[in-house]
Amino acid sequence: MTPTVKYTLARIGLAVLVFAALLPVPIDLFLKLILALVFSAAVSFFFLRHWRDQMAQQLADAVDRRRTEKAKLRTALAGDDEPPAVAR
Repeated sequence: MTPTVKYTLARIGLAVLVFAALLPVPIDLFLKLILALVFSAAVSFFFLRHWRDQMAQQLADAVDRRRTEKAKLRTALAGDDEPPAVAR
Protein backbone atom coordinates (compact mmCIF):
# COMPACT_ATOMS: atom_id res chain seq x y z
CA MET A 1 0.00 0.00 0.00
CA THR A 2 1.41 3.38 -0.95
CA PRO A 3 2.10 6.03 1.69
CA THR A 4 -0.54 8.28 0.14
CA VAL A 5 -3.26 5.65 0.53
CA LYS A 6 -2.18 4.81 4.09
CA TYR A 7 -2.16 8.47 5.14
CA THR A 8 -5.49 9.22 3.48
CA LEU A 9 -7.22 6.22 5.02
CA ALA A 10 -5.78 7.06 8.43
CA ARG A 11 -7.06 10.65 8.18
CA ILE A 12 -10.52 9.45 7.20
CA GLY A 13 -10.47 6.85 9.97
CA LEU A 14 -9.52 9.47 12.55
CA ALA A 15 -12.32 11.77 11.41
CA VAL A 16 -14.86 8.93 11.63
CA LEU A 17 -13.57 7.91 15.05
CA VAL A 18 -13.80 11.43 16.45
CA PHE A 19 -17.23 11.90 14.88
CA ALA A 20 -18.42 8.65 16.47
CA ALA A 21 -17.10 9.84 19.83
CA LEU A 22 -19.08 13.08 19.43
CA LEU A 23 -22.39 11.38 18.56
CA PRO A 24 -23.70 11.22 22.15
CA VAL A 25 -22.96 14.93 22.68
CA PRO A 26 -26.17 16.99 22.29
CA ILE A 27 -25.04 19.49 19.65
CA ASP A 28 -25.94 20.08 16.02
CA LEU A 29 -24.89 17.35 13.56
CA PHE A 30 -23.07 19.84 11.31
CA LEU A 31 -21.10 21.18 14.28
CA LYS A 32 -20.15 17.62 15.22
CA LEU A 33 -18.83 17.07 11.72
CA ILE A 34 -16.80 20.29 11.78
CA LEU A 35 -15.38 19.48 15.22
CA ALA A 36 -14.50 15.96 14.09
CA LEU A 37 -12.60 17.31 11.09
CA VAL A 38 -10.73 19.91 13.16
CA PHE A 39 -9.81 17.52 15.96
CA SER A 40 -8.78 14.77 13.56
CA ALA A 41 -6.55 17.24 11.69
CA ALA A 42 -4.85 18.24 14.94
CA VAL A 43 -4.39 14.64 16.03
CA SER A 44 -3.08 13.56 12.63
CA PHE A 45 -0.55 16.40 12.66
CA PHE A 46 1.19 14.75 15.61
CA PHE A 47 0.43 11.03 15.25
CA LEU A 48 0.57 10.56 11.48
CA ARG A 49 3.76 12.53 10.92
CA HIS A 50 5.73 9.52 9.71
CA TRP A 51 3.18 8.61 7.02
CA ARG A 52 2.83 12.26 6.01
CA ASP A 53 6.61 12.51 5.56
CA GLN A 54 6.62 9.30 3.53
CA MET A 55 3.85 10.66 1.33
CA ALA A 56 5.71 13.95 0.82
CA GLN A 57 8.87 12.05 -0.12
CA GLN A 58 6.94 9.92 -2.58
CA LEU A 59 5.49 13.03 -4.22
CA ALA A 60 8.90 14.74 -4.32
CA ASP A 61 10.42 11.66 -5.97
CA ALA A 62 7.67 11.67 -8.59
CA VAL A 63 8.28 15.36 -9.32
CA ASP A 64 12.03 14.75 -9.69
CA ARG A 65 11.41 11.77 -11.97
CA ARG A 66 9.04 13.80 -14.16
CA ARG A 67 11.48 16.71 -14.26
CA THR A 68 14.27 14.37 -15.41
CA GLU A 69 12.07 12.76 -18.05
CA LYS A 70 11.01 16.20 -19.28
CA ALA A 71 14.64 17.30 -19.60
CA LYS A 72 15.49 14.12 -21.54
CA LEU A 73 12.55 14.68 -23.87
CA ARG A 74 13.48 18.31 -24.50
CA THR A 75 17.04 17.25 -25.22
CA ALA A 76 15.91 14.58 -27.65
CA LEU A 77 13.57 16.99 -29.41
CA ALA A 78 16.28 19.65 -29.65
CA GLY A 79 18.79 17.15 -31.03
CA ASP A 80 21.40 17.80 -28.34
CA ASP A 81 23.70 15.03 -27.16
CA GLU A 82 23.80 15.88 -23.47
CA PRO A 83 20.82 16.75 -21.31
CA PRO A 84 20.98 20.11 -19.53
CA ALA A 85 21.40 20.25 -15.76
CA VAL A 86 18.02 20.10 -14.08
CA ALA A 87 17.49 23.17 -11.90
CA ARG A 88 15.41 22.99 -8.76
